[in-house]
Amino acid sequence: MPSFATRQAMVEAMRRMLDLGLSQGTSGNLSVRSGSGFLVTPSGIPAEQLSPDDLVPMDFDGQWDHPLAPSSEWRFHRDILAARPEIGAVVHAHPPYATGFAICGREIPAVHYMIAMAGGATIRCAPYAPYGTQQLSDFALDALEGRSACLLANHGMIATGPNLSKAMWLAVEVEALCRQYAIALQVGTPVVLSDTEVAETVERFRSYGPREKSGH
Repeated sequence: MPSFATRQAMVEAMRRMLDLGLSQGTSGNLSVRSGSGFLVTPSGIPAEQLSPDDLVPMDFDGQWDHPLAPSSEWRFHRDILAARPEIGAVVHAHPPYATGFAICGREIPAVHYMIAMAGGATIRCAPYAPYGTQQLSDFALDALEGRSACLLANHGMIATGPNLSKAMWLAVEVEALCRQYAIALQVGTPVVLSDTEVAETVERFRSYGPREKSGH
């Protein structure tokens, strides 16, 4: 049974997405691995009305037993968690800058060393597919190959992490990078870092990111 602390953290993360401008209204959803399945946010419940009991437990067969239906995007949450055992949480959002590039079908190149936080020299943009479909999930998995974040064409972004705090951190950093890239394109021609420079930073980033405080 998922702990209350996990459920509460998910509710707080959904509200934080609104506060940070990563999502609007009922857009955006997230999941956390739990036991032999996962917890996912429900469909159509605004973040400010969400309670810990509203989160929907699912198994990897796509089954659930809950009064509320899971997010319409549950397929890519399930498939990412099933395919990538190192991932413990998935965040999906529609932030303005990341979504702007997704609308243009553009990947994000290595214009800043922080691209390494997503695992490689690009943040890919998956091709368009209707929301909630298996095709979208398949495209997202391909775009996430060797990466921890991607864009979804004409849709939004996905960020993942070993836990919810790191997945949320990555979502914020991806949006910041997209904003910086958008500004740079207005200023002039962005300089792209080499694959070697990015690979060095990827290695250094293996121990980078938010850490939990240890008790004393």
